[in-house]
Amino acid sequence: QHHHSTRLEHSINVSYSSYKLAKRFGWDAKSTARGGLLHDFFYYDWRVTKFNKSHAWVHPRIAVRNAKKLTELNKKEEDIILKHMWGATVAFPRYKESYIVTLVDKYWAVKEAATPLMQKWSNRRFLRRKTLQSHNR
Repeated sequence: QHHHSTRLEHSINVSYSSYKLAKRFGWDAKSTARGGLLHDFFYYDWRVTKFNKSHAWVHPRIAVRNAKKLTELNKKEEDIILKHMWGATVAFPRYKESYIVTLVDKYWAVKEAATPLMQKWSNRRFLRRKTLQSHNR
């Protein structure tokens, strides 16, 4: 759930961060970036639309189906999209690039959710730093 960003912004963040990590490690950065960009490529509102299985299981399969309508996916890209919910589902990622996207996705989800909370807390009066008058001259 991406409360404080759009799904597109989230996917771009996941894609670019995953790409940079894969490139640094000398892994398949192109497949990592493509899988990261397409990992949440579904159109329904999961809070309203209900399936027999969980959203964590359903949406990666819908994302793969939607991505295949637009472009060809290699096996690694398909695995990245299908397995990015590992932890919420039991299917282990097959490729190291899939683990990158899985972990980066979790990082961005937490960061996107926590940022407004951190801003709210930093604006609290009792957290503001007091300064001496001599520093304001």
